[in-house]
Amino acid sequence: MPLHPQAEAFVASLAEQNLPGWDALSVQEARQRFATFEPFFGEGPPLSRVEDDVLSNGVSVRLYSNRSDLAPVVLYFHGGGWVLGSVATHDAVCRRLALHSGCTVVSVDYRRSPEHPFPGPIDDCYKAIEEVADRAEAWNIDPTRIVVAGDSAGGQLAAAVTLRSRQEGGPFVSLQVLIYPVIEPEFSTESYNRFASGYGLTRAGMQWFWGHFLGSQEVTPLASPIRADSLAGLPPAVIVTAEYDVLRDEGEAYADRLRQHGVDVELERYDGMLHGFVHFAGLFDRGVEATEWIGRTIRRRMALQ
Repeated sequence: MPLHPQAEAFVASLAEQNLPGWDALSVQEARQRFATFEPFFGEGPPLSRVEDDVLSNGVSVRLYSNRSDLAPVVLYFHGGGWVLGSVATHDAVCRRLALHSGCTVVSVDYRRSPEHPFPGPIDDCYKAIEEVADRAEAWNIDPTRIVVAGDSAGGQLAAAVTLRSRQEGGPFVSLQVLIYPVIEPEFSTESYNRFASGYGLTRAGMQWFWGHFLGSQEVTPLASPIRADSLAGLPPAVIVTAEYDVLRDEGEAYADRLRQHGVDVELERYDGMLHGFVHFAGLFDRGVEATEWIGRTIRRRMALQ
């Protein structure tokens, strides 16, 4: 279908501004620009509990909850190509997710690339699920009901943590929620070819992000989960994609491969939308709608009232 009017206006604005792409910036310049996007993220709802904590490895986390009783936990890994973003930039989306899911959301401020390349960000996110049981009382969460979730590069981290937990016999993950996830460094899919430039996230931008994340390291299944020999035994997955997104096809290909290996998958494509629409909910009404749908889906999957 055609671009949603709000997405069309955003694309027109990008063309008018003609800003250099991420790949034309230094890491510091890119982070400074991303910080200016804060007005686009929208306002998050007030919650009864929002507080900061620190994992044993020194990584900061932020808790979001709107209930006083024991709740499942959603470990959230923010997007930003492993290079950009933080707990602060994804505050609003985590607030919405806590409200609509009925879960306690714990947003992980993992250390970013290129200062901490692969597998550093994955290690930090995995440490968070390892410490859930020890922090269950303090966080008022049920350690037997763990959801991992993330957008874009955070979706890759969620998928990788899920795969690693299966491989190492780690904490049981009940559900994985992947929002327009990065899945593999393959830049010639149909969606990459159709939306390579002019739609926000570009092919060159993704190559820049992958370069900072991997450096000269080889691509392993932890970096690209779709390349794992087997995906059998992984938890059910909820996968969201956007029609006008270079990452669309790899997210949907991962959904297909999970199904081929017997994993229960709910796949929801948002037609007319661009990459980042959930996070940029201040610009896209459908971003708010999608977060509400994701929250309801988690609530249903976790059997919450």
